[in-house]
Amino acid sequence: MKLGKAIVKNRVLIMIIALLLMIPSVIGMVKTRINYDMLTYLPSDMETVKGQDLLMEDFGKGAFSLIVVDGMPNEDVAKMNEKLRQLAHVDTVLWYDSVFDMSVPMEILPDKLYDAFNKENSTMLAVFFDTTTSEDATLDAIREIRKICGKQCFVTGMSAMVTDLEALCEREEPIYVGLAVICALIAMMILLDGWLVPIIFLASIGMAILYNMGSNFFFGEISYITKAISSVLQLAVTMDYSIFLWNSYNEKRRTNDDREEAMAEAIHATFTSVIGSSVTTIAGFIALCFMSFTMGADLGIVMAKGVFLGVIGCVTILPAMILILDKPLQATRHRSILPDMHSLSGRLIKIFPVFVIIFAILIVPGYYGYSKTNDEIYYDLGKCLPEEIECGIATRKLKEEYGVSATHMALVTTDTSAESVRSMLKEMRDVDGIQYVLGLEEVIGERVPEEILPEELMSVVKSKNWELILINSEYDVASDAVNAQIDRLNTILKKYDPKGMLIGEGPCMKDMIETTDHDFKVVNIISIIAIFVIIMLVEKSFSLPVILIAVIELAIFINLGLTHYMGDTLPFIAPICISTIQLGATVDYAILLTTRYKQERIGGMERHEAVKMALATSIPSILVSGMGLFAATVGVAIYSDMDIISSMCSLMARGAVISMAGVIFCLPALLMLFDKIIVATTIDMRNKCL
Repeated sequence: MKLGKAIVKNRVLIMIIALLLMIPSVIGMVKTRINYDMLTYLPSDMETVKGQDLLMEDFGKGAFSLIVVDGMPNEDVAKMNEKLRQLAHVDTVLWYDSVFDMSVPMEILPDKLYDAFNKENSTMLAVFFDTTTSEDATLDAIREIRKICGKQCFVTGMSAMVTDLEALCEREEPIYVGLAVICALIAMMILLDGWLVPIIFLASIGMAILYNMGSNFFFGEISYITKAISSVLQLAVTMDYSIFLWNSYNEKRRTNDDREEAMAEAIHATFTSVIGSSVTTIAGFIALCFMSFTMGADLGIVMAKGVFLGVIGCVTILPAMILILDKPLQATRHRSILPDMHSLSGRLIKIFPVFVIIFAILIVPGYYGYSKTNDEIYYDLGKCLPEEIECGIATRKLKEEYGVSATHMALVTTDTSAESVRSMLKEMRDVDGIQYVLGLEEVIGERVPEEILPEELMSVVKSKNWELILINSEYDVASDAVNAQIDRLNTILKKYDPKGMLIGEGPCMKDMIETTDHDFKVVNIISIIAIFVIIMLVEKSFSLPVILIAVIELAIFINLGLTHYMGDTLPFIAPICISTIQLGATVDYAILLTTRYKQERIGGMERHEAVKMALATSIPSILVSGMGLFAATVGVAIYSDMDIISSMCSLMARGAVISMAGVIFCLPALLMLFDKIIVATTIDMRNKCL
């Protein structure tokens, strides 16, 4: 109560501080760098990651792009190349003019080499940058290249994709927040008992979101996925706390004419109740930090911090705003459209065996669909973007005209003999799906001395310690075919050079597939164990955590399982995040109902009446909370052109509804069925209810 009274007394000071804190928060948000390259979140000890670092250290080259030039005379291509070579952070532009003077006919090249880089109306050149794939300098260089090349040129590669992704995110993200706010506002205006109340809620939650986004400055950078959905998600999962405070305040005012005392009591009650709820939500997000693919930690830490700040804002900023605006808030209250739920809860309890049977029946198809989730996911980041985006058009152009879908790079130590390298290249060319393999030996043959080759060419293919070999594949990145191809290439490479490394987008994506498949299992187990322990401590029971988690896990099985039954596909990160987010965010509904059931049983009610009362009093809060999460995410799911954002928001919206239904219909039935076991295994019920 002391804390509540102090907050009430200093409400004006709290509002002044809250408003002032928005200034550094805005600055911090603007200054936080956004990372659009998912591959940077791979574990640093992986060979592919080490190889990328080595390429930068030894060759001074990081990012790499292939450019298809359509319908441009060779003389103009050469002039364009000179302009490209002058661009900041463009290290090397490889084309015919890198080897021979333009006065020498291209036809002198070996047919195989000529055909690899030239078609009837187009030619292809390679650009190497002295910066890494997703550095701001690289993205600036990509934009400059597109300006110089014009519409006749098509720039491919990860850096081009990241450039387009950044532009798309910057265009869409403000709309995400706007949609979440509008949809949540509509839902709350319909379901709550006041017209002005939702605006006050959104203002206080908005401040907490701003503090969260601004404090990300101390991390240096966050991923674009975290930036895109953290605001929407924080709004959705912390809305409950505001609703609880408002309901508690109005309840206290019925018995206390002093609004300040009523608010102090409401703050105390809210803080006590919200602690248990917020801890389970935070635990779900913290579980993401155990992913070896560190984007999980990026999202998990930001969201855990957001929930914590949401709780603080709910018991400080929101009470101050409510007291300052109490008169207009009370004047604009209206009757809630939600009816009294006692009659409905009574009817549901009467037929509880039906819901037990439904619960049991849904387990098998739910789990079967869920188990097939890995069959429905994809890892090709390009598929997350709209088909008409520039990098997508360029990638299709490269595949259609040159048969190239992926470019691998092999690093071979320079102490490997030229004869061994030639034998290795020959074996690699025979691997299924390989279009061509280009190494120093292919360019100069056996008789041409390296000394006569241009420095520009040599700087790409050879350093003091390593030789670089380009391998073009006709197989799509992250496909089963290219992964099998990478395994075969690695086997050949290690045979001739045990220290050799295969790097590039394809090998990195293969590592990502193996890493996230492991993460999916680990994160699920950790989140379940953590939330099990929290519920066990909060409810002082061994059986209730099993029942509550079973209900929400079934909702997760159904949510992800529907993807399989509907024939949809998901980006790889979505199932991992959703399984923990849905558990952490919606198990609160189950805790709310169960806590009330315990109170009624301890108070002397028999199981039928206790469950009926718990359900009747909990349904309105569960509906408001569930529909708030649904409303905050469904608009983004429908609008977003980025499949990775759209899929995650769609799963969150659908998951909220399924969890809500599971708690309202199945949980009461299970409480009825296992009442004796619950009483016997719950510390504070054992002596009072037996």
